[in-house]
Amino acid sequence: MEQPLRQHFDRFEQAPSPAAAERVLVIDLEGALLRSNLLLEALFSRPGRLLARFGAGGQAGMGPLTSILARAKVDYAHLPYDQEVLNRALAARARGERIFLAAHRFEAHAAGIAAHLGFDGVVTTAALAGGETLPFDPQSAVHVAGGSAGREVGWRTWVRAARVYQYAKNTLVFVPLVTAHQINLTSLGLALLAFLAFSACASGAYLMNDLLDLAADRQHPTKRHRALAAGELPIAHALIAIPVLWLFAVGASLCISGVFVAVLGAYLATTIAYSLVLKRKMLVDVVTLAGLYSLRIIAGAVAVGVVLSEWLLMFSLFVFTSLALIKRFSELSMRQGAGLADPANRDYRISDLNVIAAMAAASGMNAIIVFSLYASSSTVATLYSRPWMLWLLNPLLLYWFGRALMMAHRREMPDDPILYTFRDGASRLTVAAMIFIMLAAI
Repeated sequence: MEQPLRQHFDRFEQAPSPAAAERVLVIDLEGALLRSNLLLEALFSRPGRLLARFGAGGQAGMGPLTSILARAKVDYAHLPYDQEVLNRALAARARGERIFLAAHRFEAHAAGIAAHLGFDGVVTTAALAGGETLPFDPQSAVHVAGGSAGREVGWRTWVRAARVYQYAKNTLVFVPLVTAHQINLTSLGLALLAFLAFSACASGAYLMNDLLDLAADRQHPTKRHRALAAGELPIAHALIAIPVLWLFAVGASLCISGVFVAVLGAYLATTIAYSLVLKRKMLVDVVTLAGLYSLRIIAGAVAVGVVLSEWLLMFSLFVFTSLALIKRFSELSMRQGAGLADPANRDYRISDLNVIAAMAAASGMNAIIVFSLYASSSTVATLYSRPWMLWLLNPLLLYWFGRALMMAHRREMPDDPILYTFRDGASRLTVAAMIFIMLAAI
């Protein structure tokens, strides 16, 4: 449908230029103004509710679904518009030109977008191509088409969308390898394969989560810059990438063991449940996040074939619960500082900040207590030649937890606490010191 329309407007642009007051600017909605696909935008505006309505009707085929999407509630104010095209429209408006959107589907949504942007109306591509009556003289029209239809997605965009920087969290699969003192080439190879499997699985989950959170992310001061929310990565590309990444993760897992596949499957199932439901439940989201972090450690133990210490598991649960609470605290404090309302996609209020901070501190202190009990247990004597050195870790742990809380309280922690640890100089030095002490104690 686009080719006849483009040829039609090619004739417009070859016509003699009329007076500015008589000129009309016609902008393709999809491919020029909108850096996305309108059908998929309607689908992911409220995917759960829309698909539930589609399933409840017992209907089959794209026709009924398209009809439902045509009536979907879309946030026109936060759609990813092409800024250059918008600037051209503003310049045309300043010259007194009339502006129309050209749409080949979802005329109601197109009309809503035109009204939001202050355009003069909507025309269908069929009407333009077929020579039907138009609200303007075709000879006075200038067409803007294809501004983003052929936009290539660069590798940097994919790296951002897949959140490769989040792979730092997956280094947790190496923890059982170190704590069990089973460092050898075979174990390192299996742990590396587990790392790759979790990374691919997590990237697919991040893309899915960003799709489900499109509307909320676009209203967030920082998340609106994510590749999908900003329209830099087409939704259709993400829908293809998600199963590809998950298939790679399954293939890598099969090279390790069936038990590892089951653990990775539990991680993926929990991640999907988190994205769909659990993240909107107060404190359930925190417990789920702590469990997902701990699953990485469990997977690492399964991959290298070592028995997971109950001490390590208890310590990990308290550590990750504290970090998950700090993450929520940081998000809410950022909203408070920006004067924003309570988050719409989380069951928390800004007034909960003090309680969340107290719970985060308590979980961190419990982690230190568990580690102290471990350092004084008989288990340590069989694993370390200098177990007394482990007591040096307590003040470092106290400093690390305390610093994370303080940075979040000062609104100086824009990232996830684990990622912040990799980027913050003092935190990196503290972690390096802890690793050195553990190795020296062996």
